[in-house]
Amino acid sequence: MKLSNLKPAKGSVKVSKRIGRGTGSGRGGTSTKGHKGAQSRTGYKTKMGFEGGQMPLQRRIPKFGFTSLNKVYFKAINLDIIQKLVEDKKITDITFEVLYTNGLVSKNDTVKVLGRGELKSKVNVKLSAFSKSAIDTITKLGGTTEIV
Repeated sequence: MKLSNLKPAKGSVKVSKRIGRGTGSGRGGTSTKGHKGAQSRTGYKTKMGFEGGQMPLQRRIPKFGFTSLNKVYFKAINLDIIQKLVEDKKITDITFEVLYTNGLVSKNDTVKVLGRGELKSKVNVKLSAFSKSAIDTITKLGGTTEIV
């Protein structure tokens, strides 16, 4: 085998149609675009989702649901994650900045502390919201919770 012998596998390369190269080619004249109408002309472009006058899929499917503009979506942080932070980084004051720098939340998140997991050390937490079980667990160990 030599580089001069290499060629693509049979059937893998298609010869493109040469359109608009005279009547003898069989694809001259209208150049496979049919006669007249917008689609035969230059600059033709349909609207996105246009289905030739048929009711488009986007309008055929029923709409439902509602998104409230006032609802607050919380990013949940559990006590076991806080405990892991305390063990790994030796942090006793948990704030949004601490969670952000450790990659647990993103910049625009609103954080709520939930009570899953075990907390073994005293921690002071200043975040957006807390569940009752999280407050109980943190205060039982002598820590504080503050809503910011």
